[in-house]
Amino acid sequence: MGRVLPGWLQYAKRCYARWSFVRGNAMKSYYLVLILLLAASACSDNKRSVEEAATVAEQSRIADNDQVRNRGANKDNWWDQLPRPEWSAYQKIDQDQDWFEVYLIADGIYAIYEPGQFEEVISFLITGEDRALLFDTGLGIGNMRRVVDQLTDLDVIVLNSHTHYDHIGSNYLFDVIYGTDTEFTQRRALGSPPDAVADFLQEGWVWKTLPEEFSADTYQSRAFTISKIVGEGDRIDIGGRVLEILFTPGHAPDSICLIDRENRLLFTGDSFYLAPLYTHIPDSSFDDYAVTAARLAGLAGDIDSAITSHNVPVVDSSYMTALGQAFADIQSGAASDFTLSDGHREYHFDGFSVIVKDEK
Repeated sequence: MGRVLPGWLQYAKRCYARWSFVRGNAMKSYYLVLILLLAASACSDNKRSVEEAATVAEQSRIADNDQVRNRGANKDNWWDQLPRPEWSAYQKIDQDQDWFEVYLIADGIYAIYEPGQFEEVISFLITGEDRALLFDTGLGIGNMRRVVDQLTDLDVIVLNSHTHYDHIGSNYLFDVIYGTDTEFTQRRALGSPPDAVADFLQEGWVWKTLPEEFSADTYQSRAFTISKIVGEGDRIDIGGRVLEILFTPGHAPDSICLIDRENRLLFTGDSFYLAPLYTHIPDSSFDDYAVTAARLAGLAGDIDSAITSHNVPVVDSSYMTALGQAFADIQSGAASDFTLSDGHREYHFDGFSVIVKDEK
């Protein structure tokens, strides 16, 4: 029986194998740094913490790549349905980057849309009398900070609906970031290496020309620092507008929504949008999502509109009722309109679908 290598050396050996295989200076540098850190840890009292940090980086890489493989939605020429007609209802705001489109969707609320990549993610700049809140920072392909600076002179707080890659991409460009106190958030705040998000730029995911200053070779989820921990029931007063945090796990362990009770608006993040809703990807939970869906359905009478973070920015509050009913029907077995693919069921409803693991 051969000699068992120490844990740090086993991991360093795997890193070296990847270093020898990968192409691109960014990835070679990433694995080389890990090798050096792990080697150094063998000579210090901090060996365990370094190994744990390396493991976290590896977990982030695997999770993000699994997220690509498990998307479930049809990406064949998805850009043919653009521009989506719903955007024509809103005033388009001039700014100097082709990657973004910006629309004024309500008084003091700007939708910052990235239609050039499959996610069609939307971040929201919510302005008050005293300060502004940026709900998500997008993919990190365009310069979100530059857009925000063109829209407001107010001090800006960043708050993420959750910490998947397409919502935290430009966090690192901002000084004040509020976040939830979950292990998932802490892990995602450490960032992830380029190969964790490289697949999101592959053929079929991007149709627009990438910004000239953007480097696909070094694209990654960059680390960021949370300035203040917030959670369920916390209220953020930005002057003339109060945003209340609702903890709504399911899509991700750290998913939140924001409710503006006075203006009867609900910012849903990825808990609802008009497209497939994911309960099957790594770290998601169908059971948690079902609780969230029932909670949002209970708010339908308190809001006029839901502000959603993909594809189109505003939907009627009645969709919250439909969301709650959809999950209830899946749980009870009453939902019968579904398709099977790769071990998943996609249940179809009016305007959206829910993807679950096949045991549901």
